[in-house]
Amino acid sequence: MLTCHSGWGRTAKTKAERGLTGTTDRVLSDITSMLSTLFPSPVPVFLMGHSMGGAEVLTYASIGPKEMVSKLRGVISSAPLIALHPTTRPWKVTVRAGRLAGKLLPHFQLVNKLDKKWLSHDDEANQRWSEDPLNHDTGTLEGIANMLDRAEQLEEGKLKIKDDAMEGGKSRLWLGHGTDDHINLYDASKKYMDECPVKDKTFKTYEGWYHNLHGELEKGRFHEDVSSWILARLDTAEGAESQAKL
Repeated sequence: MLTCHSGWGRTAKTKAERGLTGTTDRVLSDITSMLSTLFPSPVPVFLMGHSMGGAEVLTYASIGPKEMVSKLRGVISSAPLIALHPTTRPWKVTVRAGRLAGKLLPHFQLVNKLDKKWLSHDDEANQRWSEDPLNHDTGTLEGIANMLDRAEQLEEGKLKIKDDAMEGGKSRLWLGHGTDDHINLYDASKKYMDECPVKDKTFKTYEGWYHNLHGELEKGRFHEDVSSWILARLDTAEGAESQAKL
């Protein structure tokens, strides 16, 4: 199950609602609301997020409601926002000023379009992304400040997933990142995984890939990596049989 929260996708009915993600507490509450519609589930549930969402699923697995995290079979994070790439990372003084302004005008909107050339090596996929009206790239001062706070906490090791947090008292984590990602920093993801206390963890490096792993020319590799990881963690005869074929 992919994460989705307020202010993005079809939740933003009007331009005024774009980027209204709210605080981190609101983001975690949105994920909880989504998951609560799935349980009890007849199949294992994996929580997946990309980029900003990739950081959110890591945050959720770290400090989300224990009764909900304990029902997850595993977490999958794709090119997470643990640290922005140096070419896109704002100055610390800018961040501090933004946080102050956010307290005064929390719903003030900012549009920051990503450079589509750094999304993937597939120009057609990048163009479709650029033309999709749901990719509005709009944030609020409150939402951006909380997003950067989450990233900072992950980068500094203040948010960590406990090894026994998920279903059956065993956490399972997969994280993938492209080395040439010019939006979120690959090195930050590697450091996070090196220091992560979860024993069942897999860090996948995609050499030369950009940000959208799911949109790259060789995206089939990404899909296979994720699906095979999931199948290997299904405690069913069907899962074991599927994994044996890989």
